[in-house]
Amino acid sequence: MPGPLPAVVCVPARDEAERLPRLLRSLALQDGFDAGAPLPVVVLANNCRDGTADAVRALALPALDIRLVEAEYGPSEAHVGTARRAALDAGAGLAEAFGGDGILLTTDADARVPPGWVAANRAALEHAEIVGGRLMIDPDAGRPAAQDRLDAAIERYWSCVRGLEELYDPQAHDPAPRHGSHTGASLSLRASTYRAVGGLPPLPGGEDNALVARVVEAGGRLRHCPAVQVLASDRALGRAEGGMAREMARRSAVVAGAETYALPEPAHWLALVRRRAGLRRLWREGGEGLTRGLAALGLGPEEIAALRLETCPNDIAFVERANRLVEARSAPPAFVPLEEALAGLDAMLAAPERAA
Repeated sequence: MPGPLPAVVCVPARDEAERLPRLLRSLALQDGFDAGAPLPVVVLANNCRDGTADAVRALALPALDIRLVEAEYGPSEAHVGTARRAALDAGAGLAEAFGGDGILLTTDADARVPPGWVAANRAALEHAEIVGGRLMIDPDAGRPAAQDRLDAAIERYWSCVRGLEELYDPQAHDPAPRHGSHTGASLSLRASTYRAVGGLPPLPGGEDNALVARVVEAGGRLRHCPAVQVLASDRALGRAEGGMAREMARRSAVVAGAETYALPEPAHWLALVRRRAGLRRLWREGGEGLTRGLAALGLGPEEIAALRLETCPNDIAFVERANRLVEARSAPPAFVPLEEALAGLDAMLAAPERAA
C-alpha cells in the first residue's frame, strides 16, 4: 500500500522579518514531522528590504526542510500573486521530485497554524480537490471587546448565508458543519490538480480566489473543513493589495465610529442560492432543457458556447461557469447595515416557506 503523498508548504513573504519566524516555528510543530522526517517549506522572499531572508537563515528548526528562494520583481510584478505563484510552482516541482505527486499547502507569512494543520488538510483532501481553512483572528492580537463583538456579528452573518445554501442548495462534498473561508491564508490541493488547472493566476489581488475558481470550474470539490484552521494577523497595514489587512482596517474604523459596516442584503443571497440550485437542476435534466434554461437566464448562443458544456465533467463545473456569466450580467447587490442584514437573514431561516 503506497504511503501518504508528500506535503510541501508554500509561503510568499515580503518584508516579514518580524512575523515570518513565528509562522515557521508553528510549522516546525506540525504533527508527524521531526528532524528525521522534516516538513518541506518553500519561502519565496520577494523584494525584501528588512532582512527577511536573513531572519529565515538564522532559524534553527530541524523539523523543517526550508527552501529559501529570494526574488526581485519589477514594479508591475512585485505583488502577492507573482510571489504566491512562484512559491506554489516551486513547491509543485519539489513534490513531484519526491514522488510524482504531492500536497501543496499555502499560507501567509504573518499567519500561524496549529499543530494539526497539515494533517487536517491531508485528511480533508481525501474527499476534495481543494480545501480552504477557517480564518481565526490570532488571540495574541489583544483586540478590544467591541472589535470582538463586531467580528462575531460578521461571522454570524456569513453563517446565516451558509444556512441558506444548506437549505436550498446543499452540497454532499461540503456538508455542515463548515466555514466559508478559502483564502491564501490556508489553501491546500494536490500538485497534480494545481498543474491541471494551469497554476495560480498571478494577480495583484484575489489570486487565491482565482485559483479556487479554476479548480471548481474544472469540476473540483471545494471543502470548507472545520478541522482546518489558521490564525490570521489582525494588522491593518498589509503587504497585499486589499485582502485581510484592508478588512481589518475597515473593522477598526467601524469600532471607532467612523463608518457603518454594511453587507449585501439578504435578498441577494437568497436569489443567488436559488439560481445556483436552479442551474444544478438544469444540469441534471440535460438535453434541450439545459439550453432553454440558459437562454431563459439571458445567456445568448455565444455565451452558452463559451461555457464549453462538452468539457463540464459534473454539475460543480457547470454551475460555477454558468453562474459566473449570469452574475456578470446582474446588477450589483444593495448593501444594508449589518444589524438589518442579520435580522433579514434570521427571518428567512426561521420561516423558509415565506422566503420560498
